[in-house]
Amino acid sequence: MKLIRFGNPGQEKPGVVIDNKRYDVSQIVGDFDEDFFAGNGIANLKTALDKNPSLPEVAAEVRWASPVSRPSKIICIGLNYADHAAESNMAAPAEPVVFFKATTALCGPNDDVMIPRNSVKTDWEVELSVVIGKKASYVEETEAMDYVAGYCLHNDYSEREFQLERGGQWVKGKSCDTFAPLGPWIATKDEVKDVNNLRLWLSVNGKMMQDGNTSNLIFKVPFLVHYLSQFMTLLPGDVISTGTPAGVGLGQKPNPVYIKEGDVMELGIDGLGTSKQTAVAWKKY
Repeated sequence: MKLIRFGNPGQEKPGVVIDNKRYDVSQIVGDFDEDFFAGNGIANLKTALDKNPSLPEVAAEVRWASPVSRPSKIICIGLNYADHAAESNMAAPAEPVVFFKATTALCGPNDDVMIPRNSVKTDWEVELSVVIGKKASYVEETEAMDYVAGYCLHNDYSEREFQLERGGQWVKGKSCDTFAPLGPWIATKDEVKDVNNLRLWLSVNGKMMQDGNTSNLIFKVPFLVHYLSQFMTLLPGDVISTGTPAGVGLGQKPNPVYIKEGDVMELGIDGLGTSKQTAVAWKKY
């Protein structure tokens, strides 16, 4: 299935995509949140849809929302493509580089991205994200995929000055409002034949900047689930963003290129849809 959420901010409802049309399933489930995933929600929803396939269609003009309701955490993996580590002038890591992104950064896939106040180095990063399906602690790598609910598209926006030049942890440059547009949908595991062979790409103002493949991930999805579960409990609905390939603004030669007001970022991953964000000046969110 393809799980979606739709509606104005604060009024989102759950839905599904069937044959390229969006349908409302709010009469069947409350939301795509921790309780949904923890309660075997995907299987129960599929059973309900098989029994009663008649659903209200969602109008085309209705906003796409993040397909996951506020997760307990967004965990990001840095430098997980060797080409991106090289363009960042950093060594490929021996173990995953782990940081967090504040859940307040979460927004819809086509919402505007706000350039933070005092920002001069806002950057883009197309990434494959993993959504956790059940509570995971000290998971073996061989069993890790049992804990995955599905996958979605993520643009891991970053403010490089905040991230790299202001001391402390990367989270400061990753957590600004609107810096985590997620979706358009969660594709359940059965929708993705080979998560290790997905093209992911991103363009800025129509110019292709990133064009990579998940086959080049240094640390693959099962290892990441296993690894993270050694240090923290992963809860249902948690999001793991697995890293970005080369082509970010920071890595442009001879000089970095950063997002300015009016720029348009379009991105996609095979089977996980596309999204589009327009850069706007900061405003109260």
